[in-house]
Amino acid sequence: MRPGGVLNPSTTGWERLALQVAAELPVADVDAIWVFRALRHEGREWGTAVISRVEGERRRIYTARFALTQKGKERGKFEAAVSEIGSGPLDAVAELMAGVRRRMDDEVPEAVDPVRWFAHVPPPEIPADPDGTAHSG
Repeated sequence: MRPGGVLNPSTTGWERLALQVAAELPVADVDAIWVFRALRHEGREWGTAVISRVEGERRRIYTARFALTQKGKERGKFEAAVSEIGSGPLDAVAELMAGVRRRMDDEVPEAVDPVRWFAHVPPPEIPADPDGTAHSG
């Protein structure tokens, strides 16, 4: 997944970050994603995304960050972290994002469709009933 319009999209960092997010959060609950321009320096690339997740009557906001080594002996080394940074009522997304932007040096992130963000993430396995047949939950 390469966020369209981002000045310097990662070749694999965003895809791997989406896999990490999917491992930690229910993808079906994610209703919005914003990405900040990836930064490259001294053979490494860093990327940050902001994830909005609806859980019941609350909206939870997370940052998802990665560091990808692109050169040298550790080429391909990938580190990622997902952290909750705030929550509020469902309609508070503008206020929550304003707080995120203040913490991110006022850079305006680019919105990315969650369907596109998670397009390469395999769907969760459907548990089988005791008789061996799959069910949809």
